[in-house]
Amino acid sequence: MRLLFLGAGGTGGYFGGRAAQAGADVTFLVREPRAARIREHGLRIQSPLGDATLHPKLVTQQTLQESYDVVVLSCKAYDLESAIEAIRPAVGPDTAVLPIMNGVLQYDVLDREFEPHRVLGGLCQINATLGPEGEVVHLGKHANLVFGERAGPARSERCVALEQALAGGEYVSRLSENIYQDIWEKYVMLTTLAAATCLMRGSVGEIASTDDGVDILLGLLQESQAVAAASGHTVRPEADATVRKLLADRTQPMTASMFRDLRQGLPVEADHIVGDMVRRARTLGVDATYLRVAYSHLQVYQAQRAAR
Repeated sequence: MRLLFLGAGGTGGYFGGRAAQAGADVTFLVREPRAARIREHGLRIQSPLGDATLHPKLVTQQTLQESYDVVVLSCKAYDLESAIEAIRPAVGPDTAVLPIMNGVLQYDVLDREFEPHRVLGGLCQINATLGPEGEVVHLGKHANLVFGERAGPARSERCVALEQALAGGEYVSRLSENIYQDIWEKYVMLTTLAAATCLMRGSVGEIASTDDGVDILLGLLQESQAVAAASGHTVRPEADATVRKLLADRTQPMTASMFRDLRQGLPVEADHIVGDMVRRARTLGVDATYLRVAYSHLQVYQAQRAAR
């Protein structure tokens, strides 16, 4: 199975690099400056799970001329439109597109561009970024990649082949039998964390340590869970217990990547994550007072950033 990873940043660089290291047929679609750096220095991964320097196959938009079996997207939501144009030449009649992005709104866009049957469901759990020299820096020991069919038999021929292609890497790869449920449970948790840490400008533990912090955190969680339930994806008890324990931990240093981007003055996925949850709540008649406050806060940030 031939895999094309769009970009070799923190997330795509880690999972694609580790898959290539384990023997998968991986190619990276990158911009020319990134390609030149990787050709000269290799794709370097720094991780508690082991460092590596790889020399993977590379293509650029100028040299991309053939289709692949699976195209993996790990871009930010605000880069999705340009990502679609970049991968279009790689999507042939039998190509599957696998987004491992945050949220759920990307499926509407990808279904429109490539047809629903081509688009798999996917998510990842990792904290990775690029270092100052272009190296992939994996922070922590978690690296999980989950994928599956959004309709039809879970163990389809292409998903089983992808499961085999991704086996053996320094990450946990899982073929899900209910990928939309997994996606929604991550979306609920991510929305809660992003809304809370961006609004309160602190970690989960710092928020939980205030007089009303736990109530605010749980309020955001309950609103997000209500939207998920109204959308047909009630959060399962185990997932609910896990996130509630995390939100009540006054020593928890976790923040959302959106908050880290906000602190650096970078673009954020506010509309795609918190904003989309607010819009769904409004459509479904779900109260989302906490989420609306958090989204308004993020909209002010985006307006101020645009005015600079």
